[in-house]
Amino acid sequence: MQVAKVQFLQDSILNTSPPSTHPNMKSISNANQDSISSAYASWLGKHPSALDNFDQMMSIAKGKEIVVFLDYDGTLSQIVDDPDKAYMSDSMRAAVREVASCFPTAIVSGRSRDKVSEFVKLRNVYYAGSHGMDISTPSGSSKYGNQKHQTKTVDEKGKQVVNFHPAKEFLPTIQKIIKVLKENIKKINGSSVEDNMFCISVHYRRVKNEKDVGVLKEIVESIMKSYPNFHVSGGKKVMEIRPNVNWDKGHALMYLLDTLGFDNSDDVFPMYIGDDKTDEDAFKVIKRIGRGFPIVVSSIAKETKASHSLRDPSDVMAFLVRLAKWKKSLVRRT
Repeated sequence: MQVAKVQFLQDSILNTSPPSTHPNMKSISNANQDSISSAYASWLGKHPSALDNFDQMMSIAKGKEIVVFLDYDGTLSQIVDDPDKAYMSDSMRAAVREVASCFPTAIVSGRSRDKVSEFVKLRNVYYAGSHGMDISTPSGSSKYGNQKHQTKTVDEKGKQVVNFHPAKEFLPTIQKIIKVLKENIKKINGSSVEDNMFCISVHYRRVKNEKDVGVLKEIVESIMKSYPNFHVSGGKKVMEIRPNVNWDKGHALMYLLDTLGFDNSDDVFPMYIGDDKTDEDAFKVIKRIGRGFPIVVSSIAKETKASHSLRDPSDVMAFLVRLAKWKKSLVRRT
């Protein structure tokens, strides 16, 4: 590890000063806002609103076996400064509960499975944590999961479950990295390290000085040079550290479809709603399947493989409520 460089980077934090404000900043900001609005309107032409196009989407999905996949942060909850306070609203929880009563539903999150389960507090959904590296289902998958990574156990209700952990052998190293990171970034006010079981999140949303953010990133990248079996990726004000295993949210989607009995079905119709870069892996899989709707949650124009979009968690909730009502209306007609 390059200890000297890390120390130098830490010391440089003490010599920072806030940026000055430009006298024409307000007019520049207004012009930028107009440009963003125009860009977003153009982007919606390629990724139309799932709410505005709901009837058209359901005409395609009708008669199919819909399976719902949901990210958590930024999708079911608002992005907040303190990741430990990314609480789910009661109304959102009710919406997810209703959808899960109509369709098989899974939460696929970068958080640890236990943590996202504590946030969601629903028993009628499946959970996949650590970007899909921590999955628990009633039965494992012989097709998508290596048997040595699947362990049979009994849950708190006495039911048999299979836990799938493709990065289990990395756990001791992950704990070592967490300890080193916490020690080296503690001088950067507002930064934090989150243990997500099989991956690590370094948060900097509460770091107020942009120069400190740059220093933080350099410290993390410098430390991680000593761990070549891991890689660092970016997210929304967060650095994600994951082991180099051939597994992501797209693989998790296929694993869950298989364990739920839909892998060989020509009628399966996955819907995946997510807001971050890691969700793009699931979007790509749905594109490859050739059926289903990858839906990105974004209020700005950005590169995505999603076919449709929703602006924010309130749009997500409205879509879920409408989806459950649509299903129930079909049941009443039969």
